[in-house]
Amino acid sequence: MSSMTLPPVLEQSFAHSNPEAIFVALLPAVCEVLQTDRCFLEVRNPQTRLHRNICWRRSPDLPDTSTEGWQPEQEWEQEDPMFAAALRTAPSIYVEDVETAAPEVLNLEFERKYFGHRALIHAHICHEQQLWGILQPCMFGQPRVWSEFDRAIIEQLTDKLAPIVVHYVRTTSPN
Repeated sequence: MSSMTLPPVLEQSFAHSNPEAIFVALLPAVCEVLQTDRCFLEVRNPQTRLHRNICWRRSPDLPDTSTEGWQPEQEWEQEDPMFAAALRTAPSIYVEDVETAAPEVLNLEFERKYFGHRALIHAHICHEQQLWGILQPCMFGQPRVWSEFDRAIIEQLTDKLAPIVVHYVRTTSPN
């Protein structure tokens, strides 16, 4: 299924000339295609552990995870099994309900404290066995079963985003 073409609204996001414009256009398009409430893109420098988060949400009532520019990354892997999995470049994680997910998959209190979502995709953007970013579409208020279509879209997006994110991080993150 990974040979499917991306829906036009997602493809159009990649028509922009610079990575930041691609990211800003892509997040609402992901929410439109997957019918989710919020989507953020966390980009990170694996060497310096500096990160930046760009967020789009359907409503201003939903938490905004955006950062002001580049910031030092916390050692989230200490509290967050999903971030630890991402650092290991494990496959992306599809959580249908944070309330019932196994503790080895996620830390419920961590999710409630920092994110507030109910269902999410923790999509790992990796290059050369390193984590460069996380794309995270999510739902609030109700669980969500992630379909084969959703999974195919995410797989294609992470593949297509990887070289763009790596270039962006290498050219914009402070040393």
